[in-house]
Amino acid sequence: MSEPQVFTAVEPFRRALDAARAAGGRVGLVPTMGALHAGHESLIARAAAECDLVAVSIFVNPLQFGDPTDLERYPRTMEHDLGVCRRLAVGAVFAPPVVALYPSWPEPPSTVVSVRAEAAGWEGASRPGHFDGVATVVTKLFSIAGRCRAYFGEKDFQQLVVVRRLVADLDLPVEVVGCPTVRDRDGLALSSRNARLSPEDRRAATVLWRALSAASAAAAAGEDRPEALAGLMASVVATEPRATLDYGAAVDEETLRTPPRLERHRPVRLLIAAEVGGVRLIDNAPAALGRRPAERPAMAGATR
Repeated sequence: MSEPQVFTAVEPFRRALDAARAAGGRVGLVPTMGALHAGHESLIARAAAECDLVAVSIFVNPLQFGDPTDLERYPRTMEHDLGVCRRLAVGAVFAPPVVALYPSWPEPPSTVVSVRAEAAGWEGASRPGHFDGVATVVTKLFSIAGRCRAYFGEKDFQQLVVVRRLVADLDLPVEVVGCPTVRDRDGLALSSRNARLSPEDRRAATVLWRALSAASAAAAAGEDRPEALAGLMASVVATEPRATLDYGAAVDEETLRTPPRLERHRPVRLLIAAEVGGVRLIDNAPAALGRRPAERPAMAGATR
């Protein structure tokens, strides 16, 4: 196991990545908020397979939390995270304090980045300002890292779409790589927030995957009405008393808008968000009209 070089300041981290490129290497960046799990490990492994230097950022970004309590309760496990990076031979870890990225903090920065259409609905509607915070910190990270491949999980699908739009609109020298959701054996998408679930709520949380699976199967059987798929997801979640649905939707993968009907030639993504035991969880899955549902994504570890 090799020891990653840990940076807490912007300029040394920038210089290290510049030096790797100057030596002919390709840089892979994995932006995270820490509390690393097998889903993050899959991103790091993908980056390591495709790049010469893997850099992992660990930064709990206060701009994307509307609720101060949610920010305070977000898990912070730096020693564990550094152990993961060491085991996976990460070359550089960027773990700055808040003031390194936002010098005016606790006053918010004067400049923020907004992605309008793709951030408008779903998580954007339920968490006002969330994607402005995401877009701002991602823009800063990309500006610091320079030319690279950046790896994001599909579990946060709307975030992935927002980041892709950001890179395209601002002509940033970054290739955004989306990686499949990693799930536990019972289907629950791995998330840092899962650590906040009680054992009972952890079992209840599988209702999100059951709802997505039911809607995916219905689309494969020929159901082309997005409202019917959304209603099916809602009915499945309603069977779990510990879960409260925020939204379930079938949307176009590129625009995140709800189409009038599903079409065979247009990729569709099922989105779902629910609160279980006071913890907000999101998930998604592809849907294909009149086709057998896709195989289950990669699973990780035993059911917890």
